[in-house]
Amino acid sequence: MTRTAILTAAGSGMGAAIARKLAANGYSIAVLSSSGKGEALAEELGGIGVTGSNLEPDDLKRLVDRTVERWGRIDAVVNSAGHGPKGPVLDLTDEDWHRGLDVYLMNVIRMTRLVVPVMEAQFEKDGRGGSIVNISTYATFEPEAAFPTSGVFRAGLAAFTKLVADKYAAKGIRINNLLPGFIDSLPEKEVFKARIPMGRYGRVEEIAETAAFLASDKSSYITGQNLRVDGGITRSV
Repeated sequence: MTRTAILTAAGSGMGAAIARKLAANGYSIAVLSSSGKGEALAEELGGIGVTGSNLEPDDLKRLVDRTVERWGRIDAVVNSAGHGPKGPVLDLTDEDWHRGLDVYLMNVIRMTRLVVPVMEAQFEKDGRGGSIVNISTYATFEPEAAFPTSGVFRAGLAAFTKLVADKYAAKGIRINNLLPGFIDSLPEKEVFKARIPMGRYGRVEEIAETAAFLASDKSSYITGQNLRVDGGITRSV
């Protein structure tokens, strides 16, 4: 049986690494990115590439529709995001907060609304639903002043994820959040590195391995969770 995976904002960095890992694991890949890099990556991997924004509902629908038209199913979705507004928390405007809402939360809500009906139908047909993996942040529960909109709306993402998990787990649909720390897809800064107990930035390949695990049947009893992959920079509560 063909296994398919949709990845958004995946033209480079963690998203691209996850796409390559899933393709190596036998998934057919559909990639959305705004830069065109995702389309090139999908072509390289023999999949579907769409140049567009995960902030645009029509672009998300186009990606989902093309995936279903070609392969007839959606087994995994990996939602990545760009970067929302930053600045002193009370200096951010209403427009900044609304932009952060779209960047960090609404893109996942919109994608989930699109793919859950497909996964429900799959479960009714052959007992196989699907897995949704959201790339979040280590600062979800311990917010950082440097990333205010990310912390606020990814805390909301944690709540949304639990609500979806509770409602759809019995239909074979799982949803989890991956909480990376400082990763080598971005330039290394000593001030951040010094805070990491493991003494180094994470590697995109490590994030890809973890995301692939959450997308696969190997994690079939895990849903509604927030999995930290941050070198120990945060602590569970």
